[in-house]
This record gives sequence, C-alpha cells and structure tokens, in this order.
Amino acid sequence: MNKTDSIVGANIAKLRKEKGLLQRELSSILHMSPSNISNYENNEYWPDLKTICKMADYFQVTTDYLLGRTEYRCPPEMLNEYITTDYTVRKIVSTLSSLDPSSLDAAIKFINYLKDTNTSSQQHMEKPDA
Repeated sequence: MNKTDSIVGANIAKLRKEKGLLQRELSSILHMSPSNISNYENNEYWPDLKTICKMADYFQVTTDYLLGRTEYRCPPEMLNEYITTDYTVRKIVSTLSSLDPSSLDAAIKFINYLKDTNTSSQQHMEKPDA
C-alpha cells in the first residue's frame, strides 16, 4: 500500500466524523453495507468510481479531495456562488490572484483583521451583562 491508498480511507473517516456519523449511519445514507465503509476507512479496498462520486456529492467535496490529490475540498460549482450581490467566489479569487505579492499580503492581513474584529464583536454581544 502506498501513501495515496491510506489517504482515501483517512479522508472518508475524517469527513464521516465531521458530520458526526457512525459507519452504519453513513452506509445507510449511501445504501451499502456497514462493512464496506469499514473496509474503505481501514484501507482494505477502495470504493469504486460510482461510490467515490456519491461520497463526494454527499460530503460536498471534490473527488480529487477524497482521493488525496488535493487539499481543496470545495466542489467547482461553488466558484460560481455569489458571496455578495456582486461577487462570486471565482471573481474574488481572480481578483486576489491578480495582485502582486505585497498587495496580496496586505489584503490577507486586512481580511484577517476584519474576521478577528467581527469574531470579537460577536463574542462581546453574546456575553451576558454581569
């Protein structure tokens, strides 16, 4: 078994656990026996192409992610989703990738600042008054 073989089983197990599912629950959702899920996760054998596609659809990841070919989890269709009324994920990524390294670094720092500010504002609002 090579490194890629073990990644497939590990990715299936990780995605299943992220959803809070037992192997038998996932097997029921995918209409297969629980032993199949166990065998995939324990790298006894690989799921066939149809099952890989079914799992990718269910977990909303790419087949390449399941197969360990990329760490990018989101399906390509997500690139066309609007994040705001004017911007799709694709447009935002395209804009960011067109920046020079210094501008990109500044943009990322600003995005992280906004995220941290938003997170701390939400936490402050959730705290009950003493």
